[in-house]
This record gives sequence, structure tokens and C-alpha cells, in this order.
Amino acid sequence: MHALTAVVHTLGPDPEAMLKSLGAVAFWVALAIIFAECGLLIGFFLPGDSLLFIVGMLIAQGFIAVNVGVAVLLLILAAILGNIVGYWIGLKAGPALFKRPDSRFFKKEYVNKTHAFFEKYGARAIVMARFVPIVRTFITAIAGVGKMDFRKYVVFSFIGAVLWAGLVTLAGYFLGNIEFVKKNIETILILVVLISILPLIFEYVKHRRERAAG
Repeated sequence: MHALTAVVHTLGPDPEAMLKSLGAVAFWVALAIIFAECGLLIGFFLPGDSLLFIVGMLIAQGFIAVNVGVAVLLLILAAILGNIVGYWIGLKAGPALFKRPDSRFFKKEYVNKTHAFFEKYGARAIVMARFVPIVRTFITAIAGVGKMDFRKYVVFSFIGAVLWAGLVTLAGYFLGNIEFVKKNIETILILVVLISILPLIFEYVKHRRERAAG
């Protein structure tokens, strides 16, 4: 269990401990984090999937005093607004985004892989990327760089936000009061993280096989 906990902490902050330490402002901080992960290029390290699950769970437990319906709507809105900001960052930055030097919070490798993801799946990538850490942070700017039709982009962003923010938060809400979930929350969070990174693992394995075959 200690090893599993370490994995979660390595992949990002412990969302449950973080939110509980914030008290009354926990939900508003969660909104800011979702916005940053979806719209700001430094947001890739933030724990979006597990955070949404924990927000739902803490609402069910009464720790976060926000109606679950209102919470889901605001989280969806934060994700959509984040996507719009990310799009405009990409639109204004243009191809220069690919030339930006690496730093602690930015890697060109992430941009290049996200660009390949976008090229492969097209507009569907905006929806699919919601469930892929790192990719969901950079896909917004890549869409802007590629000057994707804005109306089409907003429609796919809306669909992705509803599926991601809505479903994951509601999963936490309805499962949060189950005794098994309460007692095994760290393991549950690890499963959430692992499920979210499965597409990256599949892409990596596929890439290795293609290189070996070539």
C-alpha cells in the first residue's frame, strides 16, 4: 500500500488531503485547478481526474457544502473556459509554441506528442484528450496553432467537458459514501489514475512495435 501511495503522490498532489486542508475554499480552488489544467500550459502536472472524483466524494460526505448539480455545472464551465483560453494561447503563439525551450513546467516533447495525437484523431481528439493526462493540457493550444474552426472546437470542448468533469465528479459523489471506497480511497485513486493513462501506455506500446517492425 505504501508503494501504491507513493505512485499517486509522484503523479501529482494528494487531492483529498489538499482539499481537506483548504476548508471552505476547497471547491473554488478545485475549480481553479481544473481551469488551469485545461487551459494553461503549466497545468499538466495537476491531478485532474482524481481531483474531480474527490470533489464528488467530499460533496457526498458533506465536507464541500455545494449542491452536486451546481458543482458539476461549474466544473464543466471551468473546463470549457480553460479550453477556450488554451485555444487562444495557441492561436496567438502560433508555430513559436514548438520552439519554446524546455523548462521545469514545459517540455517540447509533450507538445510534439500532443500534436501527433491531434493529427491522428482530428476534432475527436478534443473529446478524447479529456481523459488523457498531459495531452488534455496541450491539445487546446495545438488546436489554436492549427486554427481549428472555433465553433466546432467549442462544441467538441463542451462534449468532452460534460463527459469528463460530469461523469468523474458524479462517480465520486455516488461512490463516495460506500464504506469500501472510504476505506480504500488511495487504491481507488490509483485505479482512476491508471485508467486515465492507459491510452498513453497503449500508444507507447504501439510506437515501440512500429519501430521494431520498421
